[in-house]
Amino acid sequence: MIDADPDILTLDEVACYLRVTKRTLYRLAQEGQLPAFKLGGVWRFRRAELDQWIAENTGKRTSTT
Repeated sequence: MIDADPDILTLDEVACYLRVTKRTLYRLAQEGQLPAFKLGGVWRFRRAELDQWIAENTGKRTSTT
């Protein structure tokens, strides 16, 4: 049996990680605003891409204030 990759997160895990609702994640993923991919029709997220997305988006917000 192959262990699940801890660097690939489920929708529930990302919702907890980002402290947002699953509905918000669905919308962001579908609109292409959040780095995500579908595997077997289910949204998945790479932790490294999420961390980069967070850094880029918080950096934009910080640099404009």
